[in-house]
Amino acid sequence: MNNIRPSIFSFFSGSGFLDLGFENSGFKIVYVNEIFAPFMAAYRYSREILKLEIPEYGYHEGEEGDVSKFLEGLQAQRLWELVRDCRKYNDIVGFIGGPPCPDFSVGGKNRGHLGDNGKLSATYIELICRNLPDFFLFENVKGLWKTAKHRLFFEFLKQQLQQAGYILTEKLINAIEYGVPQDRERIILIGFHHSLLNDLGIKININDKLAESIFNWEKYILYPQNKVFAYPWHKREPFKENSILPCPYGIPQELTVEHWFIKNNVLYHPNAEHYFQPRSGIIKFASIDEGDDSKKSFKRLHRWRYSPTACYGNNEVHLHPYKIRRLSVAEALAIQSLPKNFVLPANMSLTNMFKTIGNGVPYLASKALAHSIIDFLVAEERDYRQEMYKQLELPLTFN
Repeated sequence: MNNIRPSIFSFFSGSGFLDLGFENSGFKIVYVNEIFAPFMAAYRYSREILKLEIPEYGYHEGEEGDVSKFLEGLQAQRLWELVRDCRKYNDIVGFIGGPPCPDFSVGGKNRGHLGDNGKLSATYIELICRNLPDFFLFENVKGLWKTAKHRLFFEFLKQQLQQAGYILTEKLINAIEYGVPQDRERIILIGFHHSLLNDLGIKININDKLAESIFNWEKYILYPQNKVFAYPWHKREPFKENSILPCPYGIPQELTVEHWFIKNNVLYHPNAEHYFQPRSGIIKFASIDEGDDSKKSFKRLHRWRYSPTACYGNNEVHLHPYKIRRLSVAEALAIQSLPKNFVLPANMSLTNMFKTIGNGVPYLASKALAHSIIDFLVAEERDYRQEMYKQLELPLTFN
């Protein structure tokens, strides 16, 4: 079991940021679902560039990727059959996904569970309850967890999962905790089916949560929030094009956008020239101080500070710290902590490039979450086997 490689069915996959973190942490992506064809094209392209194997059960886009149709008819039957087939050859099967979240975002549509996107969260939970993977991960904006009217819906979803036999654990994470140069909060809900926990020797009441002593959320946190936001970050500097500004003392340089620009060699990245060229507004661009992110739009990043949440839709314009332009795709990918060899296809529209980046789960955060799940599965299985072998007085052997 310490060579475990659980199989993953990925939903709302976007261009694969969450999936890549799981795949590079010991999971096997076997099924990919994304309704929006340009995102799926980028997903395929990036996997080809990264030389990753094609998912065993393929890519499902368009009508095949519309999860709202997975609850009835042939689509529902097909998914059920794929999950059953996967179980024949794999010990553990998981679902991961982050349904579109504008309906729960304070800065978005805020329509809640009645909005078209809000309904997809309920659909994803229903898919889990019907197909009963061994575990699942659900990711969404903090508004679903913090806003009172949305929290009631979140609690309802959890009740459904508990009734289907899942033991749950949840945490409001911030991507910066895992080394991402970005202040980005998200609610993460993880569940393990009680039958899997029984197999691992964990006895727990169905209505109880997994205690943090059992599922360790803290292990991969590198920068606790109470410390990271207490550093003497520089707030604002007068903007000067192509200026030189040494890194100040007393801050973790690896959490700054400039560090990641250098690390990912953004000036020579294949997506370096992919940025919106303003038809007007150059004077306005130059008038905004470096580090002034106080407004919803026209935020200028500070080179020696982390970025605000990477969200590039709804006219939210993020400006380069010391150039009179918006961020490039290469720079936005770096802010999402993706490896420098992750590339979006040149024929993808700029709008779709920035949309898929803003929608994605930061790579280092996804890796940390994946490692936490793997550690839980491996450690608990090892403890269970050790106890069983002790009772049977057999020699201990682990693959």
